[in-house]
Amino acid sequence: MAFHITGTGSALPQRSVTNDELSSFLDTSDEWIAARTGIRERRICTTETLDELAIAACRRALDAAGITAADIDLIVCSTTSGDHLMPAEACAIAEGLGVDCPAFDVSAACAGFVFALDIADGFFVRGRSQRALIVSAEKMSRILDWSDRATCVLFGDGAAACVVEAGGESPLAINLACKPNLTALAVPGVTGNSPFDETRDGNGARSAGATAQACSLTMKGQQVFKFGVTTICDAVNGLCEQAGIEVSAIDHFIFHQANERILAAASARLGLDDTKVARTLAHTGNISSACIPYTIDTLARNGELKQGELIALVGFGAGLDTGSCLMRWS
Repeated sequence: MAFHITGTGSALPQRSVTNDELSSFLDTSDEWIAARTGIRERRICTTETLDELAIAACRRALDAAGITAADIDLIVCSTTSGDHLMPAEACAIAEGLGVDCPAFDVSAACAGFVFALDIADGFFVRGRSQRALIVSAEKMSRILDWSDRATCVLFGDGAAACVVEAGGESPLAINLACKPNLTALAVPGVTGNSPFDETRDGNGARSAGATAQACSLTMKGQQVFKFGVTTICDAVNGLCEQAGIEVSAIDHFIFHQANERILAAASARLGLDDTKVARTLAHTGNISSACIPYTIDTLARNGELKQGELIALVGFGAGLDTGSCLMRWS
């Protein structure tokens, strides 16, 4: 079985936060952030919920595919920052669209979109679905320490979706992997106030020696940088080997939009024509798993994806998870 994308859509918050605005309360500057990350601004939720953004992205993807929500028989949402611990973000999307098909989330950090694609392909293979909505929705602003200039300047909020149908030529190759590392990029879970939790004292306060941390993102930048560059290169070469093609045959490279330095280093190491490497992070920042589908939607709506072109997707992030896919645009 194979799949093809028939419609794409995305939605960003209205509020743009520039580097200059961040410098009003952080010891940083537009020059410092742009030079190190390639990011000039990011979209941050103010009045919007993530549910609303995800549903809006899905509606645009459905419109682009020329179908209605009633035509969908599966919803898979990748998120690590949903509006709910439960129910799944996908369930909120299903309710908003007025459908009652199977709907669930997948948590694979910034590689989540590719993981979700592979899951949908499995449903197609087993005849359990014919047309799926693959959604990535992230509200990273809620899990950031806004006093930490090393991390909060990197991320933004947003959602993107693709209508994926059974049949077609994709994927020519797809690979999922994990190189376990729990500390390189992490957000601790909810601690709660269980009287049986020995990491806290009887009053619910953190006890001596406890490992619980504030529920905000921490990152070891150098580890993530090295992992990102190496992973992109290994993933692209692996896809080409699996598909039996040369790297030069690929028309578009859509990598996770973590940092311009990662994109540039990986592109140089692979010897790519840099014009083939898509970039959207300057105006969105890192929107985690939504980066790849947002970039696909941007290229599609700009008419930059042509029938039959080969596209390499590589997502990487906390875990450390990696998802890569070689697909033919149709």
